[in-house]
Amino acid sequence: MSEELSITRTMLFLLLAACAAGFGQTPPPSPTADRQPQLAAHGHMTAMVFGRGHEILFQRSKDGGATFSKPVAIGTLPAFLLGRHRGPRIAFAGDTILVSAIGGATVASADLHLWRSADGGKTWSRPVIVNDVPASAREGLHAMAADASGNAAAVWLDLRSPGTRLYGSFSSDAGATWSRNSIVFESPGGTICQCCHPSLLALGRGQFAVMFRNVAGGDRDMYLLRVQNGEILSGAEKLGKGSWQLDGCPMDGGGLAQSGNGILTAWRRGEDIFLAAPGEPEEKIGSGKDVALAAGDGTVYAVWNQAGEIEARVASRIQLLSKAGAFPVVAALPDGAALAAWEEDGTIKTQRLVSSAGDGK
Repeated sequence: MSEELSITRTMLFLLLAACAAGFGQTPPPSPTADRQPQLAAHGHMTAMVFGRGHEILFQRSKDGGATFSKPVAIGTLPAFLLGRHRGPRIAFAGDTILVSAIGGATVASADLHLWRSADGGKTWSRPVIVNDVPASAREGLHAMAADASGNAAAVWLDLRSPGTRLYGSFSSDAGATWSRNSIVFESPGGTICQCCHPSLLALGRGQFAVMFRNVAGGDRDMYLLRVQNGEILSGAEKLGKGSWQLDGCPMDGGGLAQSGNGILTAWRRGEDIFLAAPGEPEEKIGSGKDVALAAGDGTVYAVWNQAGEIEARVASRIQLLSKAGAFPVVAALPDGAALAAWEEDGTIKTQRLVSSAGDGK
């Protein structure tokens, strides 16, 4: 091997290593590792979905997450996009369970697939593809939500045109059919943040809150808008009073929750985690990344990753959930408690979070 070729290969290796370090990546996980859990609760059922290799796996609990059924595969994608908030999503559209995930024969041809179950997760439909331009959802970052009346929405980072836009599709029949894709937000600067996941919150009667990270004048801040049946109801509103000047993508979105009649948001700026209501100043609640949010019975629950540990804020108190976890999520339960889930040592761990009455924000 020539000295010139050796130097070129060394430089390439160092460049790839630097890119991986810059985006917080770690060596590829085992193909048998359970990854990227998501939770939803409805009535007496708590449901969880996660990825393992090429499979989308589903579990259900009838005791608030104390125990779960054996995982069952509801679908397989040869190139299943997982990691950094990619992976499946789950929601209840009335009594129908919806699960979405992005993948395909190859990463370059990945689409947004959606499965339905009308019998509590015992059987599942064949998947439908939600994005109507093939491979336009190949970035792999999306959100999906639904309400008790059977209205559902999906939004994703779309690459059908130069730049990254937020596209969406909507359903009024519990995910059986989906609308033609439409632009939810297009940044005047030509792109929104290219690899931060969006968030969706069902507000009822077909209305949804959508949160995403925008790019505006070098700032990468979170924005919120409302949409109903595919119609944009409000302009995109920047969240918080501060801004994050950043020449790059943090690969981190945030969380949404409904508390009383209002909306709460949680997101990262720099090394800190903030909680904010639209139009109000943000409140720092901790330091870290990968925050998720839920609210129930007057209590606000937030979970996040702080230097490899999973922390939870229940009302105003911080507690440690894990010393070696990643990518936490949280869902409110019908009894006012919440259930957190996260990756740990190739498995999914869960913990019930409870606050005494009167501890809510």
